[in-house]
Amino acid sequence: MKLNRKGITFYLVIGTFFTLLAFSGCTDTCETTNTYTYFEPIYATSQEVRDGFKIGEPAVLKSPGKIYLYGQYVLINEPGEGVHIINNADNKNPVIEKFIYIPGNFDIAVKNNILYADSYVDLLAIDISDIGNIRLVTRLENVFPNYNIQFGFAAGDGVIITGWEEVQKIEVTDECRSTGGIVLLKFGVAVANDAFSASPNVSGPSTPTGIGGSMARFAVQSDFLYAVDSYNLNVFDISDTSSPKYENTVEVSWNVETIFPFKDKLFIGAQAGMFIFDISVPASPAHVSSFLHVTACDPVVANDDYAFVTLRSGTACQGFTNQLDVIDISSIENPRLHRTYPMQNPYGLGLDGDVLFICEAEFGLRVYNIADVDNISSNLIAVFTDINVFDVIPWQKVLLAVGEDGLYQYDYSDIENIELLSFIPIITDGE
Repeated sequence: MKLNRKGITFYLVIGTFFTLLAFSGCTDTCETTNTYTYFEPIYATSQEVRDGFKIGEPAVLKSPGKIYLYGQYVLINEPGEGVHIINNADNKNPVIEKFIYIPGNFDIAVKNNILYADSYVDLLAIDISDIGNIRLVTRLENVFPNYNIQFGFAAGDGVIITGWEEVQKIEVTDECRSTGGIVLLKFGVAVANDAFSASPNVSGPSTPTGIGGSMARFAVQSDFLYAVDSYNLNVFDISDTSSPKYENTVEVSWNVETIFPFKDKLFIGAQAGMFIFDISVPASPAHVSSFLHVTACDPVVANDDYAFVTLRSGTACQGFTNQLDVIDISSIENPRLHRTYPMQNPYGLGLDGDVLFICEAEFGLRVYNIADVDNISSNLIAVFTDINVFDVIPWQKVLLAVGEDGLYQYDYSDIENIELLSFIPIITDGE
C-alpha cells in the first residue's frame, strides 16, 4: 500500500517530527518515500475490563515488569495482566503464592496491606492482609484518563484502548527533510520502522509502606500516593488506606517515565530530563527545579547530595546516548551536571549508601562504589555479564534484580563477595 502524505488527514505528529520545526525556513521541495507500519487501536468495553479482575492460583513468571518489596512479600507485575505475590520469608526459597488478574496493570505500590494498582484508567485498592483471602475493596474509575488518549486517539465513553494491532506495512511519501516518526491517520497510526513502540508505556522492609524499583511510576509517601502518567503527577489521599481519594493533578512534562521519592522531594524522570518536586505540602506538589538533557529514557535515584540518572538509547526513547549522569543537587533549586560516565545500555538502578547497582539488560549488572563521584568508573566492584535484568531493589544487604531472565536475589553483605541466594526463572510457552 502506498500513500502520499499530502493526501492524508492527520491530526498529531509526535516523536521525531518535532525536529521539523527547526527547519521550517527551508525551501527544499524534494520528496522521499519512507516505510511505515500501520497500527489500529484495540478496544474493550469498560465493563469487560472491570469484570476481568479476579484472584488466581500461582502462575509462572512470563514477562515481569515492575517489582515491589513489602514485608516478607515480593510483588512482580506482568505488564497489562496482573501481579504475582511471592512469599520471600526465606529468600533462598521464594514461593509464588497467588496471581491477581488485573487487566491493564502496569504499576503497583503498597501501604498498610493495601495494594494500589492501576487498571488502564482505574485505580484499585486491594486488601492483601490475608493472602488466602485477597479482595478488591475500592475502585476509583477513570482517574487516569490520559491512558485512554494515545497518539491523539481518545476512546469514547464506555470503551478503553487496550492495545495496538499491526495491520500492514505502508509507504508514505515525505518531504526530504522529514525524518520519520508517527503520523495519526483516521483509523490508526503509521509508525516509521524502528522509530517507536506501539505499546503503551508503556518498598523486605518491616515498615507499613513498601519499596519500589527505580522504574516505578507509583510512590507512597506518608498518607499520599503519587502516580505519574505520560504528562502529569497525580495525587491521591490514602490516609484511609482502603478508600483512596483523588486529590490533585500537577503537570510535569511530556513522556514522563519514573518517580523516585526521597525525604520531602519527588524526583521524576522523563525523556526530556529530571524534574524535582517538593511535597512538604503533600497534597500540592510544587515544582522546585529541572535538569534537562537530550531525549532518552531516564530512571533516577538520589541521596542528599547527588542524583544518579541513567540515559539509554532505544526505539521507545528515540535517544542515541548511553550514560550515567551524576547531578549535583546540593542546591536543590539549581541542579547541575557534575560528571558523566559512558555505559552500554543502562536501565534501572539502585542505591545503598556508597554502593550503586546499575542494570544493563543484556549486558548484565554492574556494581560501583560511588563514595568518590569523580572516579566512579574506576571503582567497579563487580559485574555480572551472564544475567539480563532491568531493575533492582537493594534492601538490608539483599539485592532483588528482575528482568528478562526472571527474579534474582543476591546477598551483598560482603560487597567484595556477592553471592546468589535464589532465582525464579521466566517460563515461556513450551518450556
